[in-house]
Amino acid sequence: MSELLQFLLSGVTVGAVYALVALGFTIIYNASDVVNFAQGEFVMLGGMITVMAYTAGAPLPLAALAAVVATAAIGVAMNKLAIEPARGAPVVSLVIITIGASIFIRGAAQLVFGKQIHTFPAFSGDDPIRILGATILPQSLWVIAGSVAVFIGLWLFFTRTLLGRAVLATSNNRLAAQLVGINTPFVMTLSFAMSAGIGALSGVLVTPITMTSYDVGLAFALKGFAAAMLGGMGNPKGALVGGFTLGVLEGLTAGYISSQYKDAAAFIVILAVLFFMPQGLFGRKSTDRV
Repeated sequence: MSELLQFLLSGVTVGAVYALVALGFTIIYNASDVVNFAQGEFVMLGGMITVMAYTAGAPLPLAALAAVVATAAIGVAMNKLAIEPARGAPVVSLVIITIGASIFIRGAAQLVFGKQIHTFPAFSGDDPIRILGATILPQSLWVIAGSVAVFIGLWLFFTRTLLGRAVLATSNNRLAAQLVGINTPFVMTLSFAMSAGIGALSGVLVTPITMTSYDVGLAFALKGFAAAMLGGMGNPKGALVGGFTLGVLEGLTAGYISSQYKDAAAFIVILAVLFFMPQGLFGRKSTDRV
């Protein structure tokens, strides 16, 4: 029983990170119908910039805040320099642009930060907490709490604020939103800033556990995309559930089969969703009126 609980706790921890990455995918997809494959690089930048600022002497909370703000600014720059100029292009072209942006950011990070593996201290120490014979790191609780807090914050933003409702209106019908006076370019900029900031936050939270390097973004992007697909692309609740489900699936695969096969779980999930449930767990079936 303790062994199963240990695998579940490990899966929930990594699943919380996947949920945050999937939420970033969801925000961009809702605003523009684009799948942003640079989302994983935002996770990498969050960890890397925090390491750089902390090494330079900044207190850890200030270094983490600087990483989130700087990464959000990079997300805005990506939208302004790469996405907006190609606004009339097909969605596939925009997706390819995000892949190119991912490669560019990864290469720039290699030049700036080097190829070494980096980390910084955990927020609350490294002494494990025992739960029914299993153990969990205090940093894992930060990761899980951060994921849930971001989800609640987004829910409040989208349902209780005028700006959040403007984002939802833009996602439902961009032309209609423009006709009623919503500044859709600003909504797009805000969406990229929020998505990048959430990605950076997940990098800040998970780096003390997994460490970071310039090339970790690709794996996070693939896992986050799988989680978003599983939950239903564009559905925040689905992103949260999909992330935790994928994390638990990975944890059980690593524990009961082999850690060599845990990464295959994401690809199996993507294929299964595409074949049997294209709309995901919480996605809506699309219909065409003729």
